[in-house]
Amino acid sequence: MFRKSTIFAMLKQYQNNIIMETKEFEFKGFAMNGFVALFVEFAIICLSVVGLAFQDKYPILPLFSVIGFLLACILPIGFRKLEPNEAMVMLFFGKYKGTFTKTGFHWVNPFMTSKKVSLRARNLNPDNIKVNDKTGNPIMIGQILVWRLKDTYKAMFEIDSQTMAGGSAGNAATVSVSNRMKAFESFIQVQSDAALREVAGMYAYDENEAEKDELTLRSGGKEINEVLLAKLNERLAMSGLEVLEARINYLAYSPEIAAVMLRRQQAAAIISAREKIVEGAVSMVRMALDKLKAEGVVELDEERKAAMVSNLMVVLCADESAQPVVNTGSLY
Repeated sequence: MFRKSTIFAMLKQYQNNIIMETKEFEFKGFAMNGFVALFVEFAIICLSVVGLAFQDKYPILPLFSVIGFLLACILPIGFRKLEPNEAMVMLFFGKYKGTFTKTGFHWVNPFMTSKKVSLRARNLNPDNIKVNDKTGNPIMIGQILVWRLKDTYKAMFEIDSQTMAGGSAGNAATVSVSNRMKAFESFIQVQSDAALREVAGMYAYDENEAEKDELTLRSGGKEINEVLLAKLNERLAMSGLEVLEARINYLAYSPEIAAVMLRRQQAAAIISAREKIVEGAVSMVRMALDKLKAEGVVELDEERKAAMVSNLMVVLCADESAQPVVNTGSLY
């Protein structure tokens, strides 16, 4: 049984479980402003051309010109552009060299391989799934998530995002940012389904199946969403992905039992309404008897009082309006 008093203890335990050491660090290699690098490349090209022009006077200059042209062909490979909330995982012949996060136009070592990822928040609205609640009733439940990439090292190297995105492990150029983020989204979707099934199995659907003061999927609201969020982040800790917000956006009985449960809810509502009707009818009968006695309208013995009470209760509790019958005879 999960009461409200235990929710915060559970959340604290989940948060402690998802704390894991990260291997991510900021890129510390050489990087320079991209526009400065463009000027340097333009200068190298100009000097190479000048070297060819004066090759008769200085025979060694053509060698420097050839080197200059080779550099001019290699240098453009090092240009990188980053927008806000984007990052690049930098690799040097397969070795992780840090994560580059500086926004703008930059130049880095052209032999560095970069894998660009987005750090922006994204929505995920998976399809509704059928699960069993704590009491075993089949229910349909859905969720909506807001997630983002938190740890680039784990996202790129702790899970096989490269293969999921449709590229080879050794060729980063075959995978676009869009495909890579879709691979992360696919990973989250699978884990979110598992977490939702686990959370749904911890609680009853509503109060009719739960014990007193016990949280249910219908009444839990914020507390249930917090447990779901903690469960999701616990599962995603190894992947470097983080769920910022998770909430249940659809909850209903499964179609095969929905009609039966609807009748049960209608019966409960009818019983509750009948209780109110009977309570009001008893009050009105008491008031009628007291009024007749106080004003001396008529004197009734116990047998007649019982008959009057029976008639009034039938009239007041009936579903249809009473059809009055005028009795012109005497009372006795």
